[in-house]
Amino acid sequence: MVEDFLTRGWIKFPHDPQVVEWVTHALPAASASVDDPAHAQWHDCEGTWFIGVDALDNDPQGRVGGSGPLAGQAMEFIAAHLGTHPLHKGQVSVIYPGYPRPRAGEGDAAARYRARRDAAHVDGLKPAGPDRRRRVDEPHAWILGLPLTEASADAAPMVVWEGSHHILGAAFAEVLSGLPPDQMALADVTEIYQTARRRVFDTCKRVELPARPGEAYLLHRHCLHGVAPWADTATAGSDGRMIAYFRPESPGGVTAWIETP
Repeated sequence: MVEDFLTRGWIKFPHDPQVVEWVTHALPAASASVDDPAHAQWHDCEGTWFIGVDALDNDPQGRVGGSGPLAGQAMEFIAAHLGTHPLHKGQVSVIYPGYPRPRAGEGDAAARYRARRDAAHVDGLKPAGPDRRRRVDEPHAWILGLPLTEASADAAPMVVWEGSHHILGAAFAEVLSGLPPDQMALADVTEIYQTARRRVFDTCKRVELPARPGEAYLLHRHCLHGVAPWADTATAGSDGRMIAYFRPESPGGVTAWIETP
């Protein structure tokens, strides 16, 4: 299993009673966050996406709404092969019919990219400034997705480009390796990221990862991934297609982000 993860850059875990139990507690808290005025800024894409960064009120072990710590096969795999880290407040990502519409302030080119390329990105590289330059602002250790609601497979599933972490990881290492650790987070990775991303589109298989509550999927931190459009035939309940995401930052900073397999 670990060989598959390191080769493909992702792994999906089957229905897990421990995850189901966690979801029963997390779902009410996640649903409440969508209507919480404190998170109003996260409604975007003309009402078709609730971004929900840090919207889930869990503790560092994943306890939320009276649940126990987040547990199950996925967390056991992470502990054995990647290392557990204190969890940040989870993202509550909700997609609704009609996605994708342009984000507020998003230009035509970015809107087309969102629709045609699933808004494909590597987490932690935030565009900044008028030229949207990218640096490793958040060196995540891994990315864990936990579906909270039932939705059809074509209701804007997670998309990952299989094996893309090999291409992108090598590109980032080319720019960052050899820099002093305190300079790595300041290095501009924009051009090499864009070049490597084009290579990924040309050479890596695009894989959709629909999943149901009780299942989970884990992505390598360097994987190119995004969200597919909501299909005309897609169905979901009134809560939309809701997924909780955890992506804790590596305590080793950008150095570990580059050097860890």
